[in-house]
Amino acid sequence: MTTAQEFKLSGIALPRDAAAMLGEICEHFVEHAEVHRSHGLALLKSKAGAAAIRIQDSKLLIELSCPSEKALQMSRTMLAEHLFYFAGEDPLELTWSDPTALAVLPNIHEATVISAEDVTPHMRRVKFACADVATFIGGDMHVRLLVPPKGRMPVWPGLRADGRVAWPEGEDELLVRVYTIRAVDVERREVWIDFLQHPAPGIRTPGADFARDAEPGQQVALLGPGGGSLPAAQSVLLAGDESALPAIARIAEEMPAGTRLQAIIEVADETEEQPLSTSGLMDVRWLHRKDYADGAKGVLLEEAKLAVAAADGETFVWFACEKEDVRAMRAFLKARRHDRRNMYVAWYWEREPD
Repeated sequence: MTTAQEFKLSGIALPRDAAAMLGEICEHFVEHAEVHRSHGLALLKSKAGAAAIRIQDSKLLIELSCPSEKALQMSRTMLAEHLFYFAGEDPLELTWSDPTALAVLPNIHEATVISAEDVTPHMRRVKFACADVATFIGGDMHVRLLVPPKGRMPVWPGLRADGRVAWPEGEDELLVRVYTIRAVDVERREVWIDFLQHPAPGIRTPGADFARDAEPGQQVALLGPGGGSLPAAQSVLLAGDESALPAIARIAEEMPAGTRLQAIIEVADETEEQPLSTSGLMDVRWLHRKDYADGAKGVLLEEAKLAVAAADGETFVWFACEKEDVRAMRAFLKARRHDRRNMYVAWYWEREPD
């Protein structure tokens, strides 16, 4: 009988600065796993498995251990993608004890646009037909949407020997964006995704542009799911702006009866409010930017800080919005020594520099 943590894989990464990269890994994955670091060693643990990463002779030695072969391959890909992202323009070598290359990734699900409609003036919902919707029920809520160029047969990504995704290039290049699955209709075999038509000026919105122009019959793919699971707590504080509203709405819907939920949601004005349903006990407060004083910044952040200060230490803090506000919230929670297991703090968009 196969037991948990039986599937193993080792790797060696040779970055320009091993200590700096290990620090990047720990800082990023603290929002996705239980992270412990000491003396050139980092241990990352999550429901997907465990990773031990240690520095030796300017190298990073990686040991992955997961409960299934699928989880092992997905963990390798996720880590490989992040290592090369952290390396930036610096050279990086990454090898594995089992260098597996695949023509097409195993967790790609082809889907077809059924319809698109406006939920609010700045939120557009696209419904997709997907044969295998069961994989999107429960558990992780995030998915990568892959959109091929119009007029071309789609070419879906595979897997490189170094563990990274082999994305199509040139005329076959895909639009790739991460979204929250808003809802799954099992009987109709539909997946719903809400796309913010971003009200902030100077923000590139290729995903929103796709939703605006989506046509029935248009072929796409969903890669995942991965990340963004439900908070496991009796008391939850949900705070975010429009970009986080689809996730907040789904979390509220799926939390069990008796859960105490407090939501603070920033939107442009009252026309962007959405009804939120839940089996829990929910208090919702909407913040309207149209009512802010000229030049006001960080209103959502400050309101969320006040709510955290008023809550008990067992409250799960879920916070998502613009990158700089998210960094400030992380620092605030760290200063309060809030239990990392009781928080999800992630940036969903980044303001373009002036």
